[in-house]
Amino acid sequence: MAKNIQTDGLEGNAMQSDQEPGAAGSGRELLTFTLGAEEYAIDILKVQEIRGYDAVTSIANTAEFIKGVINLRGSIVPIVDMRIKFRLGRVSYDETTVVIILNVANRVVGMVVDGVSDVLTLKAEQIKPAPEFGAGMDTRYLQGLGTVDERMLILVDIEKLMTSREMELVEAAGMNI
Repeated sequence: MAKNIQTDGLEGNAMQSDQEPGAAGSGRELLTFTLGAEEYAIDILKVQEIRGYDAVTSIANTAEFIKGVINLRGSIVPIVDMRIKFRLGRVSYDETTVVIILNVANRVVGMVVDGVSDVLTLKAEQIKPAPEFGAGMDTRYLQGLGTVDERMLILVDIEKLMTSREMELVEAAGMNI
């Protein structure tokens, strides 16, 4: 049975989308999650809920990173395995594996991650631009690198990632049931 963590109570404190990330006294509220040894962060306002990982219904002839779909209160939601999407290798799913349900660009999609860490606020001075890695790594989905104490966070532009051309396959997977 999946555990659900609603984020409704968290959204009230999150930065409104019309505020500038670098505005005086403001910060960006982010949900942090892990993939392997790395820690990532996404905009908390895109998170609908967090669920424990349950088996998904596989869809034939879809991209490898599309795990399948789930039925979420009557809606068919495509599920993306972020380890595969980011080419980090496969992992066995355990009790800490979760699915973050996102509401991005008028679509609902789930992403499988190794675990969720916490919600934190980063100020503009804590965020540095993502370095250029050359042709070996695609950085267009990265917003930058954030630092909190001794932690380094990879800030993912989840809106850009989940609305990219290849992610149209995800939407198609949800419709071809």
